[in-house]
Amino acid sequence: MFSLLISFIVMINPVALFLYLQPIMLELDHKAFRKVLLKASFTSFSIYLLFFLFGDVIFTEVFQINFEAFRIFGGIVLFSFAYFYIVKGQKAMLRMKENLDDLANEIALPFMVGAGTISLAILMKERLDYPLGIAMLLLSLVVSYYIVMGLKFTRDKLKKEKFRIAFDKNMEIVVRLNGFFVGAIGINMMNTGIQNMYF
Repeated sequence: MFSLLISFIVMINPVALFLYLQPIMLELDHKAFRKVLLKASFTSFSIYLLFFLFGDVIFTEVFQINFEAFRIFGGIVLFSFAYFYIVKGQKAMLRMKENLDDLANEIALPFMVGAGTISLAILMKERLDYPLGIAMLLLSLVVSYYIVMGLKFTRDKLKKEKFRIAFDKNMEIVVRLNGFFVGAIGINMMNTGIQNMYF
């Protein structure tokens, strides 16, 4: 159970999310940024909950797709993300929007919700009962939210620019290290999907 929580938080990748959101942080005041991140978290939770409750039905009944195929694809996507985390680090990919709701949705998809997190949400249903699974999804988003806000608070408290630059560089190192864990999860998803599909 604890390993599922850690895996989910690693997949959401709050440190990388913090780096993605830095251009937005510079343009929004603290209250507006917090509101956007809360909305993005709520949107992400709604999507996770949908796939936790009905993911297997969506794949097998509606789209008639073998879930193992999605698991393999999710593993490939995660491996690709991990490669870019490790080799290139993370560059800013978000731009400021006039409508903060649109900005929140853009943060949620694809930065907080992706093939990996959707796959894990569906897999949680196999291992956990409904109340515990929903609590785990909610807890993972709460932890990720506070990690992002904690990193923002820490960076905001740094008065000198050279300290902020050093802080950002250290965060990029953490993102690269996190890439190894994300890549390992991706390979494991591919391996499990192939074994379940063909063996």
